[in-house]
Parts: sequence; structure tokens; C-alpha cells
Amino acid sequence: MTPTPSTPEPGIPAPGGPTAHTPDLADRITGSLVGAAVGDALGGPVEGYAPEQIAERHGGRVRGVVGPWNGDRWRTARPIAPYHKGDGHVTDDTLMTHALVRVYDTVRDHLDAYAVADHLVPDLMTTPRWIPELEAEAIPLHRIFLAEKWLAARLHYGHVDPREAGTGNIVNCGAAMYMAPVGLVNAAHPTAAYAEALDVAGAHQSSYGREAAGVFAAAVAAACAPGASPESVIATCLDLAKDGTRAAIEAVTEVAAGHRDFETALAPLRAAVAPFDTVGPDYRAPSLGARRPSRLHSIEELPIALGMLLVGEADYRRTVLGSVNYGRDCDSIATMSGAIVGALRGESAIPRDWSKTVAEASRLDLHAPARVLTDVTQEIFTRDVRHRRAHEAAFAALTATR
Repeated sequence: MTPTPSTPEPGIPAPGGPTAHTPDLADRITGSLVGAAVGDALGGPVEGYAPEQIAERHGGRVRGVVGPWNGDRWRTARPIAPYHKGDGHVTDDTLMTHALVRVYDTVRDHLDAYAVADHLVPDLMTTPRWIPELEAEAIPLHRIFLAEKWLAARLHYGHVDPREAGTGNIVNCGAAMYMAPVGLVNAAHPTAAYAEALDVAGAHQSSYGREAAGVFAAAVAAACAPGASPESVIATCLDLAKDGTRAAIEAVTEVAAGHRDFETALAPLRAAVAPFDTVGPDYRAPSLGARRPSRLHSIEELPIALGMLLVGEADYRRTVLGSVNYGRDCDSIATMSGAIVGALRGESAIPRDWSKTVAEASRLDLHAPARVLTDVTQEIFTRDVRHRRAHEAAFAALTATR
């Protein structure tokens, strides 16, 4: 896909865009966080399977909330046990996203890798919370997988410099999947979102896993801009992304531009991203390449989420269902695409029956994190403006002619 001409701030559409109702900041933040959680819950029960397996198991494509893959045997059936994936339960993507919102609530300013060490890791290790997939209260560390447990191992037990702690971790989407709050705090300022997410994710990931975190945050920030579209969001990603991440996004979105039905897009999108994907054809048995940094490769989830955004034309139902039925790491793909559509369209874009089911099944107030992050974002923006005005005044004094 050829990016549109750059603007002074990537992701800010030129004047004369859509004149329909424009969601305000609170609505975009709510839409993004709720949209991410609902996408996560829809994708959870079919994560790890191929589109053909999903269609066979469900008698066709998934069209909403479904039950566990193994039905009532979810408690013991491998490889899923002991997690109750399905029935509207969110997964670790949402648990980590909400944890990052709590860090913003505590710090009430922009975050960096040290905020992860000082606040996110203790939250994961010390505070029991309701874990929907475990149907019990537990510390979040008991739910997250090894790539996220790395945070505790390196920062709490290893005392590694937070800015370098991500080095050595498996390179995957573990950091990118929960970066939507960074994009929302930097709403309509994707370059700032990109930089902040790279700093935050440095405590967790390296290489193209860290790069994806920055680009996903930028995509969410770009989606918040009034008049934004799928095309402007993708143009922003292409402006900012580096190396294999940029090449993968370009390859996938070029293919996606030729489809408006996810059914026809599933195989072509997978073929487009396959050369950049280090996991390989067997999602449950990743290749050795998934353990190695690379400037040539990309995580699979972000390019596919952006491709489905184009295929679905930013319609939440079409975009997220395309992400879910793609299979493989589809809970994270649907988390990302759901967050972007929610930021573009606001909460009204999300089917109310889906969000209601997910909130009730997961025993979560999906709106509470959005209210918190909206207040924090307003505070941060007010402080940013004050800092910017001070810089403008200082620069004017430095360049004034005598």
C-alpha cells in the first residue's frame, strides 16, 4: 500500500475530512479500551488454530462470543487447560492493558521503562485480582505467560537496568498487545506515542517486538485524530515503522486493499505476512527464529490487525471477526484491531451485546479503566501544553533579533 503524502504530524488528516459525528476524547478512549477487551475475549477460545480448524469446530466462521474449544473438558484438555478460554472471558492481553492503565493512574504522567519496574511489576506480583480464565482471584503473574513473566525475572529478581531488561526475551507481541493506553494518552500525536511506547516496551522486549509496540501505540494515537481513516492510520504506521515491521505492514496492507470480505482475505493475508513471521506455520511449536532479534522480520499480529482494519473498512464487527477467524494469535490480533477501530469510531461502534456479555462473564467494569485514563490524559495534556509554551518562549528569546 502506498502511503499518503506526509503531513506535519503523521496521522493527522488534512482538512476537509469526514464531517460526520466525531467522537470526543472520552468516547475514543472508551471505544479503544472496550474494543480491545471485546476483541480479546472473542479471539481467546480459537487462539492457536487455523481458519479451517475454526470453521470445522464451529460449523462455519465465528460470528460472536463462543464457548471453549473443548467444551466442558476445558479444565483438563490440553494444551489449553487450566484456562477457561471462551464464554466472554478476556485473556492476558486485557489484564496487561488494564495493569498499564493503573500505572498511568499512579504516575499521572508519561511513562518510561522505570515506571514498568517501579509500578507495573509490583502490580503483577502482589495484588490479587479476578482472573476470568482461572475463575479465581490470583496475582496476575500466575496468569501471564513466560514472555511476560520475564518482566518479574529481570526487573524484580535480576535487578537489570529497566531500559535494557527486554534484551534476551523471546521476540513476540507480548509488549505490543497492551500498548493501546500509550496511544490514547498521546491521542492525535502518533510520533509521541511511538517514542513513549518504545521506552516503556524496552523493559519487556527488544528488536521487532519492541518496534511493534511503538507502531501499535502510534496507530491508536493516529486513530484518535478527528477525520482519521484506516488509510491515514496505516500511512502513519508506514511513516514511523522501521525495517521488517514496515516491510510487513506494507506487504499485508497492499494485499488487504484488494479485499472487502475477510473470508477471501484470510489466506492472502497469511501468505503476505509469512515471509516476515518467525513463528512459522505451526503456531504451537514456534521455530527457533522466534527466539532471535532481527531487522528483517516482524511479529505477525500487528500487520494482520492493520490488514483487517482495511478489509473491514473500520467497521468493528467485520474488522474484529476477520481478526478472530484468522486464527493463530487471534486474541492479540483482535485486541489490536479492536483498539484501533474503537479509537476511530468510539464506543457506539462496538456491538452492545458483545461488550455486555464480556463485562459480565469476565466480572470486569470495562468502563472504569477508560474513565481513569481519560482523566489522566487530560492532566498530562495540560502539563504538556505548559511545557510546550515554556519551550516556545525560551526559543523565541534565543532567536529574537536585537
